[in-house]
Amino acid sequence: MSILEIIKKRRSIRDFQEKTIPQEVIEKLIEALIWAPSAGNLQSRKFYFVFNQEIKEGLAKASLNQMFIARSPLVIVGCLNKNIKNYYGKRGEDLYAICDVSASVENMLLVATEMSLGGCWVGAFDEKEVSKILNLPENLRPIVICPIGFPAKTPSPPSRLPKSKAIELIE
Repeated sequence: MSILEIIKKRRSIRDFQEKTIPQEVIEKLIEALIWAPSAGNLQSRKFYFVFNQEIKEGLAKASLNQMFIARSPLVIVGCLNKNIKNYYGKRGEDLYAICDVSASVENMLLVATEMSLGGCWVGAFDEKEVSKILNLPENLRPIVICPIGFPAKTPSPPSRLPKSKAIELIE
């Protein structure tokens, strides 16, 4: 599959098979996360790979009771490192580090799709509760929770804005 085919194939998956993800596939997800671009190549991000069922259930409850999260074999929590502000000030913490984590997660979701896995980008959660559950240090802020697994079903592609509304050409 071409990269564009993978991009178009990716879906938000909320229903997972009860199937373990092979270690070699997990390693590819890790590679995808760490090879994403980052502001100043500071790599101001950290990812938690959660396999523990009790912790996954806590994360699901902290995510407005989105219990499908707990039913995935793996939950990845993406955190930004607030210490980027030492280099880029407030904009680094408020924007660049969020972009860094986001680029990593998109890379990972595309590799997951290539490996016949699915995931869902979850942004609706109580940050303080997630930080408490994972015992995060003060410098880390969770910004995305991403359950990953083999899809039990795959939804149809959602509609997209027409190119004329999404893109402005300036010549």
